[in-house]
Amino acid sequence: MSRKGIPNVFLALMLAATFSGICSATEPKSGSVIFMHVDGAGVNSWNACRFMKAGPDGDIGWDRIPRLGIYRGHLKDGLTATSHGGATTHAYGVKVPADSYGRDGRKPLRALSGFPGSIMQEAQQAGKAVGVINTGHIGEPGTGAFLASAASRNDVERIAEQVVMSGANVIFSGGEQYLLPADRRGFHGNGVRRDGKDLIAGAKSQGYTVVYTGKQLQQLDLSRVDKLLGVFAAEHTFNDRTEEELEAAVLPLYLPEAPPLEEMISAALEILTKNPKGFLLVAEAEGPDNFGNVNNARGVLEALNRADGAYETVLTFLETHPDTLLITTADSDAGGLQVVGPGLSTGQAFAWDRPLPRRMKNGAPLDGPLGTRSPPFISAPDRHGQRHAFGIAFAAFWDVAGAIVVRAAGLNSERLTPTVDNTDIYRLIYLTLFGLPPSQEPVVLDK
Repeated sequence: MSRKGIPNVFLALMLAATFSGICSATEPKSGSVIFMHVDGAGVNSWNACRFMKAGPDGDIGWDRIPRLGIYRGHLKDGLTATSHGGATTHAYGVKVPADSYGRDGRKPLRALSGFPGSIMQEAQQAGKAVGVINTGHIGEPGTGAFLASAASRNDVERIAEQVVMSGANVIFSGGEQYLLPADRRGFHGNGVRRDGKDLIAGAKSQGYTVVYTGKQLQQLDLSRVDKLLGVFAAEHTFNDRTEEELEAAVLPLYLPEAPPLEEMISAALEILTKNPKGFLLVAEAEGPDNFGNVNNARGVLEALNRADGAYETVLTFLETHPDTLLITTADSDAGGLQVVGPGLSTGQAFAWDRPLPRRMKNGAPLDGPLGTRSPPFISAPDRHGQRHAFGIAFAAFWDVAGAIVVRAAGLNSERLTPTVDNTDIYRLIYLTLFGLPPSQEPVVLDK
């Protein structure tokens, strides 16, 4: 559909209608943006995290993010988002098919502003600093779709090359194996690239400092670093297997040598804030999604606890950087996690020292800290000092369209509306980075 020939005044009115709620009569302020994508985490997941970390009457970092809206995450061809389709929508501001990675399916994609690339690429072209952080591998779409595009999300080698060669000021992730040739031994293991390219050497030639562990990151003098590549694992910085598999293999949930998300964010902000034009940082906690997809309840809770620590870090940063917006959400609910407590709802008591039932009456698996048939989780104390036993039930292995919310703090956060479409993530980021809505006509997708 073409709108050529429509007077500019009418285009302006149409854009204003598109941005109703996100925009208001007052002039928006421009600044920097931190977008945290805690993949796979719905309200149900955060409730479980609160029970464990602060108790049912306590508050965690997630609770202290003041603005909240209900997220609508449907895509062009379905109600439940994929990680790559959802990330592309966040990065471009337009709905795409589920099987899209920085494209409209297999077709090239322009952002809502008309720019032939993502919002991060547009910010970069405008001279702003940009960075991506992922606790998963470098090709995970929650961050990768902001810097790369591919016909398939499985083309990780192509995606990894685009991310490393993007010129982003900060790139932190796992996935070393996708950066090295198949015959090359790296810091964490062997490479798998079939094209023979050594992307780590390529990054160094582009001026990147490269680190491989949290200790190396801590030892850096970041005041002397302008471009930093952190490669913190061969694949993910966590072991996304079931509780039983981890116990049998004697593996931890998270790799101890990899820095936690909050440390990655702190280091990234130290570099990005050097740019007087502002910055865009996109950080993804991938663990809640991957652990949810294998129904590892303990893994989900540990991943959320780490993400919540990162929220605390960002909220502290906002106190001294009021020109920054924090916006955070997920695009779907991994596994459909639900807290199950004892009592009338379950028809039985949960003994603290005895295994939970293997399954609920409807067949849903019921987990304690060591998986099925383990004793229950025990919450932190409530306001009366009482601790509570509970289990975690899962609806599925895959992602579902759960109870997802968007939260925001800092600059322009008051513009968050009660209902937030997934395309509105882009809109609010754009509004904050540039101080105005996208200046060109929105892209009209084929129906």
